[in-house]
Amino acid sequence: MNVQDAVKSKYGSVAGSGLSSDHQGVKAVAEAFGYSSEELGSIPAEANMGLSCGNPTATASITEGEVVVDLGCGGGLDVFLAARKVGPTGRAIGIDMTPEMLELARRNAEKSGATNVEFHQATIDQLPLPDGSVDCVISNCVINLATDKQAVFAEVARVLKPGGRLAVSDIALKAELPPDLAGDLLAYVGCIAGAIPIEEYQAGLVAAGFDAVQVVDTHSDLNAYAKVENQSACCSPSTDGDLPVVSSGDEGLHERLKDLLARYNVNDYAASVKVYAVKPGG
Repeated sequence: MNVQDAVKSKYGSVAGSGLSSDHQGVKAVAEAFGYSSEELGSIPAEANMGLSCGNPTATASITEGEVVVDLGCGGGLDVFLAARKVGPTGRAIGIDMTPEMLELARRNAEKSGATNVEFHQATIDQLPLPDGSVDCVISNCVINLATDKQAVFAEVARVLKPGGRLAVSDIALKAELPPDLAGDLLAYVGCIAGAIPIEEYQAGLVAAGFDAVQVVDTHSDLNAYAKVENQSACCSPSTDGDLPVVSSGDEGLHERLKDLLARYNVNDYAASVKVYAVKPGG
């Protein structure tokens, strides 16, 4: 199965699942990865589906009047938080490739009355934005899904203004994955098998021309996702590509990941990381 098709199918299902901050488990996952109750209460409950691995808006130093872009925005969680920070003179832009997620995000925008947000359907390696038009790019557990991460880094560098910054929460590897995990399509869709080593992540950003690059292990417990009943995965969709399938069949993503994680402690191999980088100039 093609990675893009798998991502669209599984995350389209998540968008229609009804998961929200109104569910204690979903709220607990978001809080475990750095969101406050106040932040979650300030945006539509349906914008949070327990898919985060960090809180990029907490480290992005977003200010009024800025243009902020969220890669793989899902239901709009970080877009709406960024929109509150940039104010009426700024813009918060969500990018996602899954139509059901974008439909949910737009419903959430209407519900919230936010007028400084917009959402576009695209993959994160082909952003529908002009060169040098963005102050800050954020993302939450999405870049690990890109099959060509270097293309994503280059695209982020293209759209950022000189002096603009990247502030991302993501999954990266600290040890080689066992074959069962590394070759499993649903483990890829679940943000595990597509992750790259922390050192490779940092080197990729440097190669793309970024300065002040940091990729830091937050030491968060990735088993926090078990707090959500029927949770589907830890992140949102990204880009195209193919991956050999070791075992997937027709079983649900949650069931397959539950089986894999029952046999492996994902914390032994992967980490939630905070990523920060600056485009030179400005």
